[in-house]
Amino acid sequence: MTSDTGNDESQIPDDEVRDSLPADLDPSALTATYMFPNNSRRRIPAVIYTVMGAGCIALWAATGSDAVLVNDGFLIAGMALIVIGLYHWQAGWDLSFDEQHALGAATREVGFPVGHASAQLGWRGLRSRPTWRILLYSNEPSPTQRGLVLVDGINGEIIDRFVEDNPEDWTAYGN
Repeated sequence: MTSDTGNDESQIPDDEVRDSLPADLDPSALTATYMFPNNSRRRIPAVIYTVMGAGCIALWAATGSDAVLVNDGFLIAGMALIVIGLYHWQAGWDLSFDEQHALGAATREVGFPVGHASAQLGWRGLRSRPTWRILLYSNEPSPTQRGLVLVDGINGEIIDRFVEDNPEDWTAYGN
């Protein structure tokens, strides 16, 4: 097999082979800040499910009992689609407290200067209320403390927090 330059790839030494990211995955080309998708987008499929469900029920009601292709399955499917649509509608919370706000609230809550931190969005409860899970480490070369803070994604309320001395031994990695 030959490359674009016409050289035989089997003759290239292993230490000269380089992998590279495609241009669309290169993080250095990122110019705008990343906007986390809002939960309220769940309301779009909610409307679609509800309209499809109402359509199934209307078709079942319009055809009568002697229809060949439309049977009671349309009624059951229509009711199921409406129930699913209603669930998606109520679970479409507006995520008004983004990860930057959640990181700030978690930093104020733990009571130590924060170095590294990460944010993850999760959902809690039957109604799928968005909740930020913030993991924070203290601001030392080898962090001495760490904390986990749960922040409500709608109003920024601190749901729970856990702070402890860092049990990890990082002395082998430098300072």
